[in-house]
Order: sequence, then structure tokens, then C-alpha cells
Amino acid sequence: MQDNNKTTTSEQPETFEVVEAEQRTGARHKGVYLLPNLFTTGALFAGFYAIVSAMNGMFENAALGIIVAGILDGMDGGVARLTNTQSKFGAEYDSLSDCVAFGVAPGLVAYSWALSGLGKFGWVAAFIYVACAALRLARFNVQAESTDKRFFIGLPSPTGAGLVATMVWLGASRGIEGADVSWIVALMVAGAGLLMVSSVKYHSFKEFHIGRVPFKVLLGVIIAFAIVFLDPPLVLLSVAVIYVAVGLVMCAWGFRKRA
Repeated sequence: MQDNNKTTTSEQPETFEVVEAEQRTGARHKGVYLLPNLFTTGALFAGFYAIVSAMNGMFENAALGIIVAGILDGMDGGVARLTNTQSKFGAEYDSLSDCVAFGVAPGLVAYSWALSGLGKFGWVAAFIYVACAALRLARFNVQAESTDKRFFIGLPSPTGAGLVATMVWLGASRGIEGADVSWIVALMVAGAGLLMVSSVKYHSFKEFHIGRVPFKVLLGVIIAFAIVFLDPPLVLLSVAVIYVAVGLVMCAWGFRKRA
């Protein structure tokens, strides 16, 4: 026999949430926002795909996987802010995804392409990069609320990953054997890792927001896309190197002024 005094819950509006667990106290269900975490999952998958591709000797595909992960990683935060779906879970999940896509994946891709022939020196260079990427992400999480949003302290992990990925992409697309440039790759990989945990400031460009822009800005974006598509690995590697160099030059200039 049904209890007529038992109340029924009102129908809730449909949301982009995946229910994780129900609280026994009768409070609102806990859940995670689906939309931004789909982009984070996509970035994680792209990083995993890069690792698998490198294991199978498909280094161009591996580099592209890391580049795609960087694009998706840049989108998940923007989507979360636009849809007001930021969450602690999303931030933690994003950090774990970044550690795979921008830490483990670039290190293993570089090792498989060029560093394996160096023996201990090769895997040490790769490990330095992976460890520094993890440290960089941990430090970023700790300092996120207290640092100037206009700057990153240390090279951002997506940029470090992009530097390694485009270097591998350029070499593989030109038919260059990684063993022929192994020492250069080792220095680049270890150097990128050390820059991630350095105190060098890099511009974050977070003060620029998507919205109404002058027509010439849109034209500039179109021209930039056209330039990239002329030779993607060379152009993207050049952009990454310039970004790294500008940060180092500005750091040296600031140190000289203080001295």
C-alpha cells in the first residue's frame, strides 16, 4: 500500500551535469559539468594518442596529437567561463590531463624519435622535461590565486609541449632522422623543462577577451592563419621559439635594470 503522506520530488530542469553521487541528507545531487570536461577529456585523449603514435613510429601524428591537445586545453577554460560551469573538479581534472598531454606525452615522443639512442642521457633529458612539467603544474595550482594574471611564472606547459612537438613534427616531416640531431633535441627538451620551473615571466594574454574587435583585427587573424598553413611545423616552431626568447630577453632586461 502506498503512503499518501510521502512527498515527491519536483521535476528538475535539464542541465549539462553528470550525477556522481546522491547525498543521503536530501540535498541537491553532486555532479560534474559535462561540457567543459568533454574538452578536457578530448585533450587527454589527444595526449594519449600522441604516446601511442610515437610507440608505432608515427611521429608526425604524435606531434599533431599534442598540438590538438593544446587547442582543446585552451578551449575548456573558455567554455567553462562562458557557460558559468567552473568547478573544483574541472580544475583538478584539467591539471591531470595537462600532466599527461603536456608532460608525459612530449617527453615520450621526443624520446622515441631522437633520444633513445643516447642511452641514459636520453631518458634523463626526457625525465627532466616530464618532472619539470609536473612541478610546473603543481606550482601553478598553488599560486593561481596570488599571482598577476597577466603573466605566467615559468614557461607555460602547453608552450613547452608545443615547442617539443613542433620540433619533432618539423624533423619528421623533412625526413630527418632523430638520431642525427639527438643532442640538439636533448638540449631543447631539457631546456624547455627547466624553463617551466624557472622564475622567468611570460605574457599570458589573458587580458584580451573575445568580443567585438575592429575589422583590421579580424583581417590580421585571417592573414595569420594563412601564414601558418604555408608551413605549419616551421611556422609554429618559430612562434614557440620567439615566445620563449622574448621571455628570456625581458627577464634579462629586467635583471639588468635592477642591477
